Order: sequence, then structure tokens, then C-alpha cells
Amino acid sequence: MVALSTAEIESALILHSDVAEAAVIAGYDELTGQCIHAFCTLKPLVVGVVEPEQQLIKNLILQVRKTIGPFAKPKAIYIVQDLPKTRSGKILRRVLRKIVNNESDQIGDTSTMADEGIIHHLINAVKGTTH
Repeated sequence: MVALSTAEIESALILHSDVAEAAVIAGYDELTGQCIHAFCTLKPLVVGVVEPEQQLIKNLILQVRKTIGPFAKPKAIYIVQDLPKTRSGKILRRVLRKIVNNESDQIGDTSTMADEGIIHHLINAVKGTTH
């Protein structure tokens, strides 16, 4: 079995010229137990000018496969406006994990978040109701 860190996958994702930030978490998967979910924000200069979202997601998956290998392919990649962060800029991966695992009603304390409003956007992105 290959041990894989989220930092390795995040590094592979930000090699793409359109990606500003990436956060990778493990989500629950009925078949394999765990699977990879990635959240990416785009660079400000390319927002609205990038390739269509589905093509970008395909290219990001290819980027990970090329950089690390096919075993590191994310099950899902979400293009989002922003990532949940503390006021000091640390990404709150626990929030992303709760949303991906359909536990958004159990996110817990969000008082340290810089922008609590981003949670609704993230939930919609995971459900596929926004772009």
C-alpha cells in the first residue's frame, strides 16, 4: 500500500497555471473506505477566462496522474471561490471534511473563520448546485 500525503496532491494541483490554492482531504467512500477530494481556487487574473470548468477538472486530474501517478487521482475536484480559513490564513480542512462526508450540520465552532459565509458556497459546490 502506498502512503500518500495531502501536501503531495496539493502541490501537484497548484502546478497547473490556473490554480491559486488547493486543499485536499480524505472523504468516506463506500467501496474503498477513503477517497480523495480536492478543492481549488483559481488565480484572480484567470477567473472567468479559464477553460470550461469540466475541462479544467479533467486537466487537473491529468496533472495529478502525471505528477504522482494514477493511484493519486482525486474522486472529485471542486472549483470554489475561496477555502475556509482562519483569520491568519490557515486552511480549515476539518470544515471541508465535514462537508464532503455530508456532516455539514456538525461543522462545530466556526468563530475563528475569516469568512463564515463561504461554508454555504462550499456545500453547494459539493452538492453540484453551483460552479
